[in-house]
Amino acid sequence: MQKRPEKNVDSDVAKGFGDEWTTFRQEEGNLSRRERTAIFDSYFHIFPWQQLSHDSVGLDAGCGSGRWSMLVAPRVGHLHLLDASPAALAVARDNMRALDNVTFHEGSVGDIPLPDASLDFAFSLGVLHHVPDTEGAVRAIAAKLKPGAPFLLYLYYAFDNRPSWYRRLWSVTDGLRVILSRQPHALRLVVSGIIAALVYWPMARAAALAAMVRWRTAGMPLAYYSDKSFYVMRTDAYDRFCTKLEKRFTRSEIERMMRDAGLEQIRFSDIAPYWCAVGMATGLRS
Repeated sequence: MQKRPEKNVDSDVAKGFGDEWTTFRQEEGNLSRRERTAIFDSYFHIFPWQQLSHDSVGLDAGCGSGRWSMLVAPRVGHLHLLDASPAALAVARDNMRALDNVTFHEGSVGDIPLPDASLDFAFSLGVLHHVPDTEGAVRAIAAKLKPGAPFLLYLYYAFDNRPSWYRRLWSVTDGLRVILSRQPHALRLVVSGIIAALVYWPMARAAALAAMVRWRTAGMPLAYYSDKSFYVMRTDAYDRFCTKLEKRFTRSEIERMMRDAGLEQIRFSDIAPYWCAVGMATGLRS
């Protein structure tokens, strides 16, 4: 593992994710291969796997527990995993101990220890909305890509495809996040677990029942979790309510950031989670 000076990282957020991934380690005993693959496919179904060769080299920027890299690494030649949290990297290393084509780097997206234009692909899922300069982070990752290389990006969306009442409901829950994210880990874990049990689980089950009778569920809060395990709900409730720094972006804002970073042929996923997008590097940046 190589360690570099930290840039474009909030140290409290990095520590919080270390707490999260050492608690929710995403190992197969808790997250089944079937569920991991299903969630993985919801992110990667727009990724152009056909463009990669068997010896492709890529980057997981903000790898956390390595839960997605576990499925990417066997498909490629070499995978670099980058995270600002040493605790998270320790979990990723343990989860991927059977793989010999991975390298772990402790550092931030502001200081990626790889040459520019050296990578065949990159992905960053659910990370860059938690760094101080999201736009700069997108540029930094794109700079490491060879021309034509794909970059898969997932950023929290600003509910721009949701009605106004949905956005108002979110603003209430965000107030809870601001308060809870500043509490000790033990309290964050207990309260987020209660939220998962009393909010996520019943609303997800309601959406599942609605789907069974062919009611429209697309607009129902937390319908995304209708087929997810309680472990995933607990993980995501902690992630959602226990992170101090969170930003949200509209689809047009994400597209602009990607274009400014020198990405083209940008394509957005039309299924949850939103917004997930892929773009191809040009080597040119505005």
